[in-house]
Amino acid sequence: MTCAIVGCAGVVLGLVWSSSASASPPAPTGYWMAGANGGVFGFAAAALHGSLAGSTLSAPVSGIAGTSDGKGYWLAAKDGGVFAFGDAGYFGSLPGKSIVPLAPVVGIASTADSKGYWLVGGDGGVFAFGDAGFFGSLRSIGITPASPVVGIVPTPSGNGYWLVASDGGGFA
Repeated sequence: MTCAIVGCAGVVLGLVWSSSASASPPAPTGYWMAGANGGVFGFAAAALHGSLAGSTLSAPVSGIAGTSDGKGYWLAAKDGGVFAFGDAGYFGSLPGKSIVPLAPVVGIASTADSKGYWLVGGDGGVFAFGDAGFFGSLRSIGITPASPVVGIVPTPSGNGYWLVASDGGGFA
């Protein structure tokens, strides 16, 4: 279960729920917040698994996504760099593929099995890694959003995703 908050006063750039592992859908037991400097802050029962605070980054951190068991998370940077902590696997990044996004990456979302993730740019460009499927992007269908895209949320089936823009616009 995740919840994303992006760009809150330029300081907190992501929020993701931590879950307890169980056979039924996990109930949130805490949450993490990430700052632009890569610092990660855990609240309630969300354990910290590392951060980038104090590291020299090529680009500021712009998003965080948690693993399905709540024992890890990924940080995404504006240049598409991805950093894995805890039991989160690393499945690639834009700089690792020599891809420069046309707009800064603004969000990251995990697949339900935590074996992949999607990155989204402010222009609605979507990039899939690991077992995350690519189901199109705003750029691929010729749409230029009126306001920047600020987040991505996978559908419950994992066979798609929703993009949300800063003006409240939604894209499926």
